[in-house]
Amino acid sequence: MKTEQAYFNEAISIQQYMDNMSMLKEDSFRIYEGFEVPTNDGFIDLLKGKQPKILTITEDWCGDAMLNNPIIRRVAEAADLDMRAVLRDADTDLIDRYLTNGGRAIPIYVLLDNAGQVIGKWGPRAPELQENVVNKRASLPDKEDPTFEDAQKVMYGEIREENISNKQFWTFVYEDFKKHVTAALR
Repeated sequence: MKTEQAYFNEAISIQQYMDNMSMLKEDSFRIYEGFEVPTNDGFIDLLKGKQPKILTITEDWCGDAMLNNPIIRRVAEAADLDMRAVLRDADTDLIDRYLTNGGRAIPIYVLLDNAGQVIGKWGPRAPELQENVVNKRASLPDKEDPTFEDAQKVMYGEIREENISNKQFWTFVYEDFKKHVTAALR
């Protein structure tokens, strides 16, 4: 079985991944250009000291990846960390190690120490954003309702727009990532 370190070694840089995106690229870069990493909370200093590598399991059609990847990339850049990306659907063996409630939810960020051992993970979504999605889904009509598909498309559009424009959502991502990574590194 291929190790996470082997996947990391074969992965492309997060910059290359984002530059080559074919879907949601413009929106992802809007977040990337707009997000400023806090520098007064000690997180970047912790990361600089520990130097974990970040293996990102992602796909460019994913709205959560559109939101999370640019924020985590900014964190990685601020701390001079090596962050690389693999496509979830190219080899499902890796994502199957990191299922969320039994599903292949993405993005997932796997943290590796300098020996290539997994020391933590985060993803696919901050709890506040999960609550937002759950609340929006609760307002959808029943799946058998003929208006369900249209209503679901509208809901996904609303979520996408909120992810792009609501900077509080960006903070939720940063804070939850910081919480989980800090716990993994201490």
